[in-house]
Amino acid sequence: MHPSSAPPSEDRPLTPELRPLRLSAPLGWLAAGWRDFRRAPLIGLFFGACFMAMGWALLAVFKHAPAYTLALSAGFLLVGPFLCMGLYQASRRLERGEPVGLADALFAWRSHGGQMAIYGCALLILEMIWGRASLVVFAVSFDGMPDFSGSLSTLLSGDNLGFLVAYLCVGALFAGLIFSVSVVAIPMMLDREVDAITAALTSMKLTLTQTGVMLLWGALITGLVLLALLPGFAGLLFVGPVIGHASWHAYRAAVI
Repeated sequence: MHPSSAPPSEDRPLTPELRPLRLSAPLGWLAAGWRDFRRAPLIGLFFGACFMAMGWALLAVFKHAPAYTLALSAGFLLVGPFLCMGLYQASRRLERGEPVGLADALFAWRSHGGQMAIYGCALLILEMIWGRASLVVFAVSFDGMPDFSGSLSTLLSGDNLGFLVAYLCVGALFAGLIFSVSVVAIPMMLDREVDAITAALTSMKLTLTQTGVMLLWGALITGLVLLALLPGFAGLLFVGPVIGHASWHAYRAAVI
């Protein structure tokens, strides 16, 4: 269509249309993610190793500087979606029947670098606010910086119940906000010529209009990641890439 024949801007929807999703849809996305992982295992294992290394870094920070654990988690929530872009690219090519390569996956961001940078800056601001909020929780909960000596049992003792509730509430608030603006935003920017604001608004619209499905999807991601942490973060080697591939299928299922 010639630009002059395009409908007036006021007639265009602010965000792309969304498909109604069944509550069971996230299970289908995970199944599709597993199929993609099996079709391109080397790419999946490479990114899975990156996720596992991030887990080891998180554990090291908890042992030596526990106050910064949540802030680093926020940083990983910032890095994770961009790292997953390589998995989105792999799923995109598999969907089209095109060859999949690691170099292509690693540099998938290049064609949309500008908008990705804008989106990354917005997430970075949220991450910085989250990190500052976590430090405030520490400051008002303890007289000075506590020494957990890297012990999870010490952290989870009854004496720290008030701190834990506040800490987790702050984390849930910011994690939910980041999830809502990113659940389909990055695969959408990779797949279409859209700006970062449109992608984020589409993602938030999906979360607000199909909250039940998105809550289930977020719960599945959280549960699988927590299970993957148990064997020395080794589970992330497989769970990370499967979730990344599945997120591509979530975007394709939700956005028209």
